[in-house]
Amino acid sequence: MEIKDPTKTYKTNSHLIYSCYYHVIFCPKYRRKCLIDNVEIRLKELFLEISNKYNFEIPDLEVMPDHVHMIISCDPSFGIMTVIHKLKGITSNILRKEFPNLKRMPTLWTRSCFISSVGSVSLEIVKKYIENQKGK
Repeated sequence: MEIKDPTKTYKTNSHLIYSCYYHVIFCPKYRRKCLIDNVEIRLKELFLEISNKYNFEIPDLEVMPDHVHMIISCDPSFGIMTVIHKLKGITSNILRKEFPNLKRMPTLWTRSCFISSVGSVSLEIVKKYIENQKGK
């Protein structure tokens, strides 16, 4: 179920209402420029399939030759790291089977990634809201 707000879309599950968006970046091993042509096309297809299977959204995605930028919206009880592990693990397995040139690398993805929360309200506004709850 979704709850509409003029500035946000809130999602719900049985015990939670949430709006969680993350800016995520991750790279191929050795920052190789291997995410091009048919690999790029197939990677985007796989990301969509994985997001549908595990019930999270990728509202924005850009695949560069040597890294991936995306916005991910996911249920916090499932967790952003679980989402990233699914994306990296499944795509690495499938792409290395479908594109033999990727087998030269010991693994497709590095173990690291960048994650930043994204919201429509700044940290300062949230702090002021919390401080004002008791009329301070």
